Amino acid sequence: MATQYTHHEHLGHVVFITAAAAIGGFLFGYDSSVINGAVVGIQRHFAVGSFEIGFVVAIALLGSALGAWTGGGLADRWGRTRSMQVAALLFAVSSIGQMLPFSVWDLAFWRVVAGFAIGMASVLGPAYIAEVAPPAFRGRLGSFQQLNIVLGIAVSQLVNYVIARLADGDVNNYLGPLQAWQWMLGACVVPAGFYLLFALTIPESPRYLIMSGRTKRAREVLAEVEPDDVDLDDRISEIQRVLRTERVPGLRDLRGPALGLLPIVWIGIVLSIFQQFVGINVIFYYSSVLWQSVGINQADSLLISFSSSIINIIGTFIAISLVDKIGRRPLLMIGSAGMAVSLATAALAFSASRVVNGAVSLPNPQGAIALIAANMFVLFFALSWGVVVWVLLGEMFPNRIRAAALGVAAAAQWIANWAITVSFPALADRNLPLTYAGYALFALLSFLFVAKWVRETKGRKLEEMG
Repeated sequence: MATQYTHHEHLGHVVFITAAAAIGGFLFGYDSSVINGAVVGIQRHFAVGSFEIGFVVAIALLGSALGAWTGGGLADRWGRTRSMQVAALLFAVSSIGQMLPFSVWDLAFWRVVAGFAIGMASVLGPAYIAEVAPPAFRGRLGSFQQLNIVLGIAVSQLVNYVIARLADGDVNNYLGPLQAWQWMLGACVVPAGFYLLFALTIPESPRYLIMSGRTKRAREVLAEVEPDDVDLDDRISEIQRVLRTERVPGLRDLRGPALGLLPIVWIGIVLSIFQQFVGINVIFYYSSVLWQSVGINQADSLLISFSSSIINIIGTFIAISLVDKIGRRPLLMIGSAGMAVSLATAALAFSASRVVNGAVSLPNPQGAIALIAANMFVLFFALSWGVVVWVLLGEMFPNRIRAAALGVAAAAQWIANWAITVSFPALADRNLPLTYAGYALFALLSFLFVAKWVRETKGRKLEEMG
């Protein structure tokens, strides 16, 4: 007999606790992209150049890599919910620190702390949701994390725009005792407070409770989240059996003949690198600077950033609806082709920018073309590489190496993200059109890579991967 919920409160409770855990994803998106609105303000306030501002923006990503690398171990040591509480406190403290920096260098320190919290949130939410969600609902509930990430990005851009408007369009203007860009960075303390509140409310994961010997409490939690026709004793026995036989894979399990690693691991690493090398996070970290560099004022540039975030949300919903219908490879290839054309078009449009009376401007129709091309790039990324890469990384590796291979691929993604983020300000100063042409080239190469090396995983059992 198929499992089903005979009491609606069971499913409602599961939705509530998974949505609460996914607030970490919201903070992931919010805190990683809120810097977009503050970049110009920081640069002016501390009188720093392109190298320093690129360093401050990108340093958070190294903290994220460390947080993601250690987050799983902390969750096994402290528990899932306790680790969420720690991440929430780090989000709150780092937000206040970023709001009240003495210099650009202690701002960089607080960015690292925020990045560590982002990295923790990137692994805690999915792990917790997977462990409390019943199998019949795991896919849909698991999508809460990605949905919250893109919502967090959108809300951060909306908050930035509102604060900039309150400051008469200049992020270096004062609102009370602080400049507008400081309020932007400090606003993250509000969702961090909600994350802490919910992390104190939701139950611990049954898997962790059994791992730590609290079987009675695990049974109580399972009774709250599992369908009524599930035998709880059998479910507990199943978890205990898996925990007894589970062996955590290590890096030595990934060794192979292809430059020291198995070919499938390299495919995962290259997918992760391409996802970042097309330059998507330039849009979410620097778009206000980008549009100002071609003559658009601060407030309007932040509104454009918000509109791009809405398009990102729309693209994410499209990906979720299509990934199980048309498959992973076709969606990636559609995205790569669309990104290549959009980025090349933006590069051509940016080449028309001119300096008139000391001010940079982008004449029409090139200004409108650049805006449309940039937003089409966001749409094609969101409906393909933004979602599908994570789906593939969870499916493509054999069971015996999945955790270790996913960790290596995720680390490669953070490092690639850092490389693009730290290099963009200096590259854009030298030649913005050529920089975007480079991202277009990576999009084209990603199409060729998928066509040659990536296998379709749609409809295949995890046990069939090899």
